[in-house]
Amino acid sequence: MSDAVVLLSGGLDSYTAAAIARAEGFRLFALTIRYGQRHARELESARAVAAALGVARHIELDVDLSGFGGSSLTTDAPVPKDRPIDTAEIPSTYVPARNTVFLALALGWAETLGAEDLVIGVNAVDYSGYPDCRPEFLSAFERLASLATAKGVQGGRCRIHAPLISLTKAAIIQQGMALGLDYGLTHSCYDPAPDGRPCGRCDSCVLRAAGFASAGVPDPLVQR
Repeated sequence: MSDAVVLLSGGLDSYTAAAIARAEGFRLFALTIRYGQRHARELESARAVAAALGVARHIELDVDLSGFGGSSLTTDAPVPKDRPIDTAEIPSTYVPARNTVFLALALGWAETLGAEDLVIGVNAVDYSGYPDCRPEFLSAFERLASLATAKGVQGGRCRIHAPLISLTKAAIIQQGMALGLDYGLTHSCYDPAPDGRPCGRCDSCVLRAAGFASAGVPDPLVQR
């Protein structure tokens, strides 16, 4: 069994990507980043998802990006609501270089574990226009990893697994349902209420709702 470091946010996509990797035979080491996000409710979901997946170890790491600002997820700037989702426009919820930072941290842990595989739940179809969710970015990061690590210069390689990259949100949900995942454990909202309830109006909530509707299954969070 090979080891893999999975970036686990507590959201629907990272849960599904991790479950696919587990089904492919990987032993999972889950990394959750507390990056100063306003929607800290997702950290509770990350813990629940990690437990459900039976990961070998779950690390929650503090790397506070709110000191830089630049995103409505790490500042008090309003989160966009009720907007048409246009993937040609980069929204204010984009956190500058977030996936680059997260993958670098996952790569560092993987080196200490002797692992060559990273798992990330990015998606280039039903997404909000983030530049670091594209296949070109992942390919470039793999090349960087071969140059920037001891393992790479010694002939090893880093493989980034993004099993959701070309799937619609509906297809992601259908795969998760086939794997028996409990999406009631997850959290997707960018701007939840104080009690953790999703707003239902931000990009992430809209994409999630559309995905469940297209998949023909109810969202367990809405049923509560």
